[in-house]
Amino acid sequence: CMKRRTALGVFLLLACAVSAVPDDSAMAATCRPVPFALLGLGGVGAAFVESLLGARARHAEKFGLELACALVADSSGYLSIGDDAALKAAAAAKAGGTPVASMAGATKGDPAAALAALPKDAIIVDVSASSTTAALLVAAIERGQKVVAANKKPFSSEQATYDALVGTPRHGRAKHESTVGAGLPAVAALERLVAADDPVAKIAGTFSGTLGYVMTGLQEGRPFSEIVLEAKAKGYTEPDPRDDLGGVDVARKALILARGLGWKLELGDVNVTPLYPDALADLSVPDFLAALPSLDADFKTRAADAAAAGKTLRYAATVADGKLDVGLQAVALDSPLGSLSGTDNLVEYYTKWYPTSPLVVQGAGAGAGTTAAGVIADMVDLARGA
Repeated sequence: CMKRRTALGVFLLLACAVSAVPDDSAMAATCRPVPFALLGLGGVGAAFVESLLGARARHAEKFGLELACALVADSSGYLSIGDDAALKAAAAAKAGGTPVASMAGATKGDPAAALAALPKDAIIVDVSASSTTAALLVAAIERGQKVVAANKKPFSSEQATYDALVGTPRHGRAKHESTVGAGLPAVAALERLVAADDPVAKIAGTFSGTLGYVMTGLQEGRPFSEIVLEAKAKGYTEPDPRDDLGGVDVARKALILARGLGWKLELGDVNVTPLYPDALADLSVPDFLAALPSLDADFKTRAADAAAAGKTLRYAATVADGKLDVGLQAVALDSPLGSLSGTDNLVEYYTKWYPTSPLVVQGAGAGAGTTAAGVIADMVDLARGA
């Protein structure tokens, strides 16, 4: 029996083998095609297309799969895709500033009907940053299709939407690894802990490369205003740095992990403390940037107080005791969070089996390439039934 299984496995690998110069048509003929629709064709979408096309040979050889794009969409409309050349051309046109609806053969408006016409084994992939895709994803799940998302908004919107996407009990047809830490397996680590029935007492983490950069600068003794302006000049922040300094993005990511524990929480239940006072909230961007030096003395004092206690400042989220808190914390220098530097993200899981030395997931938590990698890995898992 073992010899027969081995022989069958070798045969299947050979059937999907590719030559040194991959032939797309040959792979399509010998490997199982899995259709997908791509919602969002911006920075992450472009990186996704490039990475997916580069992974064709590996997917064919190792998994016997071809993730075949059937449709791309943005907020303007949608376009049917027939092959990799058409997908590459659409990504290039979008990168050049052409909305999908203006591409040859495209249709303006909502892609709902086109998504509904896709096969039941299709994967709806959301790499947009839109809050309007949630209904499309829920409808896909209700039809029996599958969902992969890097867009955190549907999974951090209303609890009812989250429940509809993941199922109660969970159906396993929705994956969203890249909503929390780009390609970091933060969600996967939590799911394994839950599956093992290892009770999670606390989750703590930093979920913003931008704020990690700011905290490292404070630890080095630099003025807060100088660090923020430098981060903006390097493109680390949003055009309005308050979108980063306000902590809402961190709150969304932490909420997704809390919901992964089974907690029932809305975004409004998260205690978020921004890195700027209310008095600066309504200023124009230039006025806000001009007012930043007024915050330097306070941050200098906080950093010095932390250092005197053998600690350092981190902008972190904590999920524990039924509460979710996001804000500035002083953490021990020798802790995983305290030893973090630069733009890396880190998540600590304290559980029954990891009570004092937590399970730690750390690495680059942002970037189009790493986010796209997490999305593609989720797609392969769903296509394989993993």
